[in-house]
Amino acid sequence: MNIYESAEDYLEQILMLLEQKGHARSIDIAAGLNVSKPSVSVAMKKLRENGYITMGTDNNISLTDKGYAIARKIYDRHQVLTKYLVQIGVPADIAREDACKIEHDISEETFAAIRSRAE
Repeated sequence: MNIYESAEDYLEQILMLLEQKGHARSIDIAAGLNVSKPSVSVAMKKLRENGYITMGTDNNISLTDKGYAIARKIYDRHQVLTKYLVQIGVPADIAREDACKIEHDISEETFAAIRSRAE
């Protein structure tokens, strides 16, 4: 399940949109990640070709089981890391940004230790 960090960010953003709005569209992904619509189009094509997403005729984007598993893992890490960083005194906005950077590279062992402290 090794994919590039940017792909993980796209999958996480799709999951967040699906949970918040009930749908995910390219324009919403672009806004959420602060990237251009052409960048989203290229990324969606790659994610679709690799079996992580499907696109409906209405241009709504859905996660496949494989895409959902990755998105859920990254989103869970993001939430736990943000919570932990806030608990140790990092301002919430900085904690969210730093969690996004850390979530991709942290080992399972370190994440498990942080999770046990954040809950």
